[in-house]
Amino acid sequence: MKLIHRYIVSALTQATLFTLLALLGLYGFFDLMGEVPELGKGLYNFGTMAGYVALLMPGHAYELMPLAVLIGGMVAMTQLASSSEYTVIRTSGVTLRQIAATLLKFGLGFAILTILLGEFVAPAAMKQAQQMKLSATHSMVAQEFRSGIWVKDNRNFINVREMLPDTTLLGVRIYTYDQDFRLVETRLAERGTYSTADRMWTLEKVRETRLFPDHTVSRDYASLPWKSIIEPGILSVLLVVPEQMSAMDLMTYIEHLKSNKQQTQRYDIALWSKLFYPLACISMALVALAFTPQQRRHGQLGIKLFAGICLGVGFHFINRLFSHLGLLYEWNAVLSATLPTLAFLLAGIAIIARQERR
Repeated sequence: MKLIHRYIVSALTQATLFTLLALLGLYGFFDLMGEVPELGKGLYNFGTMAGYVALLMPGHAYELMPLAVLIGGMVAMTQLASSSEYTVIRTSGVTLRQIAATLLKFGLGFAILTILLGEFVAPAAMKQAQQMKLSATHSMVAQEFRSGIWVKDNRNFINVREMLPDTTLLGVRIYTYDQDFRLVETRLAERGTYSTADRMWTLEKVRETRLFPDHTVSRDYASLPWKSIIEPGILSVLLVVPEQMSAMDLMTYIEHLKSNKQQTQRYDIALWSKLFYPLACISMALVALAFTPQQRRHGQLGIKLFAGICLGVGFHFINRLFSHLGLLYEWNAVLSATLPTLAFLLAGIAIIARQERR
């Protein structure tokens, strides 16, 4: 049985890794096409674009892992069925329950790989990718200081103490220098909000100080417009997208939001999705077994393989749809994040149980 177990797991793993590479190649091609309009901005050349797209791959691998497990599992099991190896394995005394246990172990292995990607590799790679692109396009950003976020915009050096999920800026400091790099003006604002319609920031409770060779002039404003090329699209890089954060970072940030009496719905859904998403690999492994043909008939093989692939693609989009619907209609975070995965898991178990009764 150990030899059969290793043989099946080896076939499943090879097919799954090949499927994952194919899917990543497809996603990489679309990423490259999406980045073509950005070529030529600053130092953003083809080499930098290729490096940026390569750093996006761990995140894509994390998202596509359950789909790769399903397609790879179905392809491997279908190949075993078409070559009559699956029939020989069953007639040699291996029960469907034992094969299901093998598929569970196979799915568990990829679930662990998914956890490692989602917790450690993908967040770090995404951060590096965004910093690489910002640096190449001359948008200089630094956030490793205790004083907060630092951004350079032409002759302005901007310091932001904190950025909220809605891109509201807290503790804004703007230092303006002349062409000889002499400080000529400072603006200290309590907060800043961005208007998409006007493409302009509004600073609130501002103290503006202008520095002259022999004196300074200070004024206070309730609000002050501020035009800058620095927009939320750039600053949002510093506020990590919840779906790309690690579970530990999500839990820490949720506590921070709660302590400041802010909405946490999006982060709650992202956290529960993060916790339950690896379970989808186990669900897909069982679904792959459920769609394995019991007889060697080529028409049946093709139909079941096609149906299973459609099912996997459907799961990929339904899972994301439920997260958006949960945020839109304020559904329970646990239900929004786990319902598709649990539904597919129960469906796979039910189909296998029905096959066992036969």
